[in-house]
Parts: sequence; C-alpha cells; structure tokens
Amino acid sequence: MSNKYCIIMAGGIGSRFWPLSKNNYPKQFLDILGTGKSFIRSTFERFLPVVPAENFLVVTNAAYKEAVLQHLPELKPEQVLCEPMRRNTAPCIAYASYRIESQCSDAVIAVTPADHLVLNESKFQDIIRTGFDFVSHDEHADALLTIGIKPSRPETGYGYIELPKGTVNEGTVTAINGFKEKPNLEKAKEFMAAGNYLWNSGIFIWSLKGIMQSFLQHLPDMAALFDEGRGIFGTAGEQDFINRKFAECENISIDYGVMERAESRYTIPAEFGWSDIGTWGSLFTHADKDANNNACRGKVVIKDSRSTIVNIEDGVEAIVEGLDGYLVAYRDNSLLVCRLADEQHIKEWVEEL
Repeated sequence: MSNKYCIIMAGGIGSRFWPLSKNNYPKQFLDILGTGKSFIRSTFERFLPVVPAENFLVVTNAAYKEAVLQHLPELKPEQVLCEPMRRNTAPCIAYASYRIESQCSDAVIAVTPADHLVLNESKFQDIIRTGFDFVSHDEHADALLTIGIKPSRPETGYGYIELPKGTVNEGTVTAINGFKEKPNLEKAKEFMAAGNYLWNSGIFIWSLKGIMQSFLQHLPDMAALFDEGRGIFGTAGEQDFINRKFAECENISIDYGVMERAESRYTIPAEFGWSDIGTWGSLFTHADKDANNNACRGKVVIKDSRSTIVNIEDGVEAIVEGLDGYLVAYRDNSLLVCRLADEQHIKEWVEEL
C-alpha cells in the first residue's frame, strides 16, 4: 500500500468570485474556466498519477460533503472530513493529519487548495514526486516544504518566499530564508528585480512525522486538543469528537501558525503555469480574449468595449456597450458590475449586501 497521501482543502466560500461563487455552491465546485471540469475535479485528477485514490482526504464544510462526493465519485464518504465551522488552514491540516496517523504512521503528505490552475500537469507531477522523495529520507523527516513559483510579473496578490541570492534553481529543493507578506506594487517590483523571490503557492509537502512534530512545537494547544482524539480518529466517534472540539481550535493559517515559525523550511522553485485564480482579475489574465481584450462567457453581445470581462450564466442573454476595464457577472438573480481595478472590494461589498 502506498504511503503517499494528498489533503485537499475545500472548505472556503470564494467570496471574491461573487456572484458565481456563493455559500450554497462555492468556487471549488464551479467550472469558472470553461474546461468542462470543476476546480476540485481538476485538482484531484492532477494528483491522481502520484497519489492513489484511496489516499486522498478532502477537508470541507459539512454542507459540502455531498457536492464533494458528486464531483469525486472515486472517494468513499469517510474520505471527506467535515469541519463544523471554518477555522482557517492550520486546524484543517491538523485534523487531516491525525486521521492519516490512524491509517499510516510513515505517510508523506501533499497539501493543496482545491481551486488552483496548473497548465503543465506533467511538470507539476514531477515537482510533487521530487518533494515526496525529499521528505521521505530520514535526514529530512522534519522538513516542511512549500512549492514556490517563479514570478512572471510584480504581483501584489501573492505572498512571497525569499531564498538566498543565487539559489533559484528550478526543480531543486532549496532552503528558505523567509516569507514576505503580500507586497505593494513598488515592493513587488523590487522582489522581481532581486531575482531571489518566489510566489508562495500554498501547496505543501512534508512527512507525517514532520508536520505532527511542528504542531507540537509551534501550536501546542492545538496539538493537545487533537491528541485527546487519538484512538477515535477513523472510528464512528470521530465526527462527534470533531463537532465538540473544533470550535476550541485557534483560528490561524498554517503559514502564520507553523511555516513562519519553523526552522527546517524548504521550497522547490517551479514553473508549471500556476495561478490560484483567486480573483476575477486572475481569471481575466488566463481567459481567452477577443481583439479588444474582452473576455466573455455566455450569450453576450459586446460593443465598443475593451479590457472587460463579462460572465453570464446559461439561459441568460446580455448586451454590453461602452465599457473599459469593467467586470460584469450574473448568476442566480445576482448581478455585479464594477471596475476591474476595484475588485479587491468585492468581498466587503458582499458582506454589506
């Protein structure tokens, strides 16, 4: 039996993609790119040549369990772990890690969001295999590895990984100097010019031993909480335990809680056509465009417009005229019209609505 596991984090709402992504059917279950597959389906298939289907775990909100099984019929219901509430990525990863511990004590684990774009999947799989091989060696059992993406532009929407100067070798495991928050444009240009910074993809690889040790060292209260469930994970009592205890977990990301505090941190610099497609702007970057740089999906007539994205659900017709740099989206009786440059406000607008 393979000791390679994959944790897919699929509990978010994707509110920056409103009105396509909503509470009742969030971004990970949508085919926003028009590929014929949802994000979560594409993510599963991307890892399948490396990890056997029985070794996937999807962590999601309890309300989305049936949707996960619908999109990933290869999985058994017990492979879908249900969080009773959102508590960010550290509790999510801790929960899945304790479940894996109950099945395979020498596991090596890849952790991925459910909603990324990868254009060169064979190259991606080679990088994942390199990572698995690295953390499988005893001398690297405590290593925490994140996939770093060679930046193609001064992007302000991603966090950055800082490497020692002159060590950006694609496909080679490299020690990390530190992490940088999402920068302003001026700082992002400095990172690009320096040449030793990578985008932080949020895709991780480590051994079970390494991540469990890190939780114990850097998030001891969380580790103690899940320790109470040892012997329960993988049994009929697991969900009841999680329902009772999950709210006690600190609401913290794996980046803040573990990666920024750890000592044995590594990355693999990579280029495989990656985007987190986290915003309408990132979707616009990857969408097919007409001669006027417009990206339209649905039954749309667009006139005298440029650099505009229009996304209309099936069964609805739209005529758009005279827009420059705008976003128009319609789904489920909800309409969004705004400047693409102001899309960072969508999340707060939705909360106000």
